[in-house]
Amino acid sequence: MTDKKIITVFGATGRQGGGLARAILAEHGDDAEFSVRAITRHPDSEPARELERLGAEIVRADMDEEESLGAAFEHAYGAFCMTNFWEHLSAEREIAQAGAVAKAAAHAGVQHAIWSTLEDTRECVPLDDPRMPTLQEHYKVPHFDGKAEADHLFTDAGVPTTFLRTTFFWENLLGSFAPQRGADGALWLTYPMGESRLSGIAADDVGRIALSIFRRGTALIAATVSVAGEHLGVAAMAAALTDALDQPVRYRPLTPDEWRAQGFPGADESGNMFQFYAECEHRFTRARDLDAVRALDPALQDFTTWLNAHREQLRNALI
Repeated sequence: MTDKKIITVFGATGRQGGGLARAILAEHGDDAEFSVRAITRHPDSEPARELERLGAEIVRADMDEEESLGAAFEHAYGAFCMTNFWEHLSAEREIAQAGAVAKAAAHAGVQHAIWSTLEDTRECVPLDDPRMPTLQEHYKVPHFDGKAEADHLFTDAGVPTTFLRTTFFWENLLGSFAPQRGADGALWLTYPMGESRLSGIAADDVGRIALSIFRRGTALIAATVSVAGEHLGVAAMAAALTDALDQPVRYRPLTPDEWRAQGFPGADESGNMFQFYAECEHRFTRARDLDAVRALDPALQDFTTWLNAHREQLRNALI
């Protein structure tokens, strides 16, 4: 048995939940206040087994199966709660999942939850605003707006909660939003951002920030903590990528309509997301005071620092 406080971590085999799990598991000695209960639908997967080797407790649970969630929270002090819109592309399903998690956390008497959430974009771009199409009948950016709608489910259930508002992950550059090689052989970033800055952050920093929030006990319960590692124009991102990859990366600023017209799964959703980032830039970046974020995570990475740590992964992603 251990006297460490159990933190239930959803998304533990993914990016941000994985960042928190690794941050907790890296602690030893007197600093090791918490232990990790990693929640996964696939306890036999290699990522789950790796967490188990590092010292995590692995528990199978599924946010779509409420009856499975009791074991996730049993005897837990805290919980890191998140949902993954991109698995199913449904805001309504995300809200239902969040509600199930909040209900189970309340029933178990969790003392501190962190809910990984985002802004309600409709506060900046109303539903009747023709600049941006309305999606899924009720939303402008469903994976933002659905999470924002779910915020109250935690407070209504009586769960002591910190609302952690994240942003674009630098790790997206290793996958869906990687530079693309054009017909001319050059690498291009083709985001619909114009000259606006994109707020980004490394997933590991989100994990360290979450750990810092837990360490502060009740100080940030009911608070909204909005985070980023840097606010950077996409042309500047392309210049940094050029240096990191030792080959030219250029920026081609599509319009939001051009992006949405590409027609791939999630093109409307991501096109609206980038348009929100661009058109609501000042509001979004103002909420993310980098000095305040760095107070929670002294090792906070800017874009260049993250690039230098992921240079080989980036090169491999472009092969």
